[in-house]
Amino acid sequence: MKAFSDLSEREILAVAISSEEEDSRIYMTFAEDMTERYPATAKVFVEMAEEETRHRHQLLQMYEERFGPNLPPIRREDVKGFLKRRPAWFTKNLPLETVRKEAEAMEFQAVRFYSKAAEQTTDVNIRKLLGDLAEVEKEHGHTAAKLEQAYLTEDVRDEEGRTQHRLFVLQYVQPGLAGLMDGSVSTLAPLFAAAFATHSNWQTFLVGLAASIGAGISMGFAEALSDDGSMTGRGSPWLRGGICGLMTTLGGLGHTLPYLVPDTWPNAFWFATAIASVIVFIELWVIAWIRARYMDTPFLQAAFQVVLGGVIVLMVGILIGGA
Repeated sequence: MKAFSDLSEREILAVAISSEEEDSRIYMTFAEDMTERYPATAKVFVEMAEEETRHRHQLLQMYEERFGPNLPPIRREDVKGFLKRRPAWFTKNLPLETVRKEAEAMEFQAVRFYSKAAEQTTDVNIRKLLGDLAEVEKEHGHTAAKLEQAYLTEDVRDEEGRTQHRLFVLQYVQPGLAGLMDGSVSTLAPLFAAAFATHSNWQTFLVGLAASIGAGISMGFAEALSDDGSMTGRGSPWLRGGICGLMTTLGGLGHTLPYLVPDTWPNAFWFATAIASVIVFIELWVIAWIRARYMDTPFLQAAFQVVLGGVIVLMVGILIGGA
């Protein structure tokens, strides 16, 4: 993948052209899906899709005048820092609130892209076009935000509040949740395998400690290297990596610490295992609550997915350790 700062003006325009085409199709998909349920909202998305198509024509005309008819084979997925769009089959039958958030996030990213691109280009005409498109995309963002006021019963949050909430989710909740899920679930198998294989609290604690810290380091680097934050607004990659790594480690340590119970205590192994099992249950339900609160996942669905996955991993560890 290429860093955004390494893109040439030709590649910037090519990415912009392909992005406008894809966004137009996504908005039309929203419109088609909401025609019966929310006809007024569907019309707004049709207008937004048509506007994206006009933007594409403007960009394409500018590109052909400057570089000729052949577009380089580069899309936003090839540029480090872009958030991936949902696949088309994930945009069907979404709640209005979820669609609004999705559209608002799309426009937020488009504004950042055009603003950054305008700063990077040296061609006066290209810079002007990109700057104008950034302003238009800002208006689209306002339009997406107004959908909540027009069609939902909740009080409308002001723009600053929405932006702060969105950035909070992008910069803190998402990496923290990814780390907590990985740390809480991935360490279950090695921890409980060691526990039932050795029946030694201290040996189990060492295995859990190593698994937790190792997973934290791995997840931290993976998150930091996945996105430099320049386009997505997700903030410093090392901040996100630190949050992700820390939450991964904490997720594993939560059910590792009970094995500090001294082996000299009566029934020390079963006492520590019982406490660890309760902590695992609490961890999984906390993850489900966070997904429901911030990631637009119904709580029961999130609970079923997380708890089921955790129980499966837990049983695998116990079966292997007891073999």
